[in-house]
Amino acid sequence: MAEFIFWMCLLLPVYAYVGYPLLLTILAPLFPAWRHTPAPPLDVSIVIAAHNEARHIEHKLRTLLAQDYQPATLQIILASDGSTDDTVACAHKVIDPRITVLDLPRQGKAATLNAGAALSSGDILVFTDADNQWSRDTLGHLLAPLSDPQVGACAGHMVIPVTGGGLSIGDSLYRHYEGWLRRVENRTGCMVSADGALLALRRELFQNVPAEVNDDFFISTCAPVAGKRIVYVPEAQVIDHGVDEADKQFRRRQRVTVGGLQSLAQRRELLNPLKHGLYSLALISHKLIRRLAPVLLLPLLLSNCWLWDEHGFYRLSLIAQLFGYSVAIAGLLDGQHRLPKPFRLAAFLLVTLAGMSLGLWQFLRGQRYAQWNPEQNR
Repeated sequence: MAEFIFWMCLLLPVYAYVGYPLLLTILAPLFPAWRHTPAPPLDVSIVIAAHNEARHIEHKLRTLLAQDYQPATLQIILASDGSTDDTVACAHKVIDPRITVLDLPRQGKAATLNAGAALSSGDILVFTDADNQWSRDTLGHLLAPLSDPQVGACAGHMVIPVTGGGLSIGDSLYRHYEGWLRRVENRTGCMVSADGALLALRRELFQNVPAEVNDDFFISTCAPVAGKRIVYVPEAQVIDHGVDEADKQFRRRQRVTVGGLQSLAQRRELLNPLKHGLYSLALISHKLIRRLAPVLLLPLLLSNCWLWDEHGFYRLSLIAQLFGYSVAIAGLLDGQHRLPKPFRLAAFLLVTLAGMSLGLWQFLRGQRYAQWNPEQNR
């Protein structure tokens, strides 16, 4: 029994984080390369949900107006979710008839996005955050795949070019990992979801976002629910920053895990391989098994202790686990960041996995996160 527990607790996380991307990488050449032509001018509505973003909103609005891509019509909707700073006043400084500012009471991000989408008139909805930075060609790259009628949503790519002295190094490397995974998902036609930092969706596919879900996952999966593809566009880049502090990283991972599992519950129809084929298998691997895998690490360690005398492999495995946890704890305790980067990367992994484990427990207990505060992610 101890051996069965050990191998199950080892192989599931290995599959979720390494085996699944490698399997798609091997299968990718079997799928035809996908090409798209630049999208013609489209009617575009850009929706930004903001809460206390006075530092960023004016620059963001000016950047959106200065895009190289010229849509047939452009509408920018800034929906303020009960901001208590000068977000609304700063937005009004950018005088342009294409900009609409909604000063809403505090109601949560989902309701704020729904209010913005309800006011939209474009055939394409683009969702982005107030604090990330676009290049001049971001919008054109993002919308290009929509020239194909089988494409329902497009996902951009988040870049963290400058890391701080703490755990943001892990954020940056995680984005590289996600980029690899999304490329092979994209090639095999089973791109799972988009990042809320930058995504586009055909307006006729939009469904109101329920409270307590991860809005980016729910919005982007409106496409596969309707039988359309999500396409990853790595050229459509936004620049963001990582989270250095362990406590913020931990709390963010809790919220994302709870919201992610709630999102899967809302979209459980997509988990049926008989109806959605390879996409369902990708969704189960990428979003479900990965979120369940961290809770297996403790029984993996305990079963490994039980098997110490069984074989030399188990002794090496236990030593490797204890060494990894020791490096991670040392990285967490290194407040002055004097240790090499691998210590901070190990600390990032430990905090992330611990936050996911607690998030799973909170989800099972019925805890949900209805409100949001962007400062929690900075």
